[in-house]
Amino acid sequence: MAALAGCQQAGEDDNRTGKVMDARFLADNATWREQRKLELVAPDGWTSLVGLHWIELKSHFIGNGPSSGIKLLVGPPKLGMVAQRDGRIFFTPESGVAVTLNGEPVTGRVELQSDRDASPGVIGFDEGKGALSLIERGGRHALRVKHADAESRIKFVGLDYWPADENWRIEGRFIPHPPGKTLTIIDVIGVATESPNPGAVEFERDGKPYRLEALGQAGGPLFFVLADRTSGHGSYPAGRFLDAAAPVNGKVVLDFNRAYNPPCVFTPYATCPLPPAENRLDLRVDAGEKTYAKPIKVL
Repeated sequence: MAALAGCQQAGEDDNRTGKVMDARFLADNATWREQRKLELVAPDGWTSLVGLHWIELKSHFIGNGPSSGIKLLVGPPKLGMVAQRDGRIFFTPESGVAVTLNGEPVTGRVELQSDRDASPGVIGFDEGKGALSLIERGGRHALRVKHADAESRIKFVGLDYWPADENWRIEGRFIPHPPGKTLTIIDVIGVATESPNPGAVEFERDGKPYRLEALGQAGGPLFFVLADRTSGHGSYPAGRFLDAAAPVNGKVVLDFNRAYNPPCVFTPYATCPLPPAENRLDLRVDAGEKTYAKPIKVL
């Protein structure tokens, strides 16, 4: 009887563990969704993006006023001047306008480092509500502008998801590629980039095999740009993103409940990567983030 009681106790513990695990999954998923929303609507989140301006001339005046060659949607009438010299980009603030570079006050000309450099620079303006940074795409430079008063941020309507389902949390097998392998990724503006491609993840769903090519550095976290049968039929037509932890003992967990929309869903000023042909799944992934329902403009 004592042995039997011990077995029953163990069984009850297992049942309780199963319930706790299920509750933990739901709680973790809810926490992830809340963090996702907070990052989007942060003052410098993707919903605050208000401009993408290509630097075409030797110099451009920047501001919200009519005399600016680069016209900002929000901000001071005259912010300053951006100039390019031998592939280097410089910013000079307008006299009397308070700006910062990475949080430090700026009074004269400074060089801007792009998002491809080790130490990207961010020009702050409009009492910290505005942020101007440099991006490089295909050998060209552009100014990316964010502002806390962006209409897309102020009128953000929230995210919609398929119901959380633990069955969409799938363990796959990591297939490493030879060191240095890259995968060509094309973005929405047509620029092709050779991105580090450390391996692929093979998984099964409903008894059928599937495979996704991963982006990232060898031994580190993995990033996926993918499309599936819901693309344009519930989820964003151009595909979604998915993050995964680094492989452990050759295994990777793909939690499709956390598939999320690229920035291009929320703003026309992003340069999002598109899914490569290898990551277009013949599978309906009805999990994760649905397409964003933008607020209706009242005329």
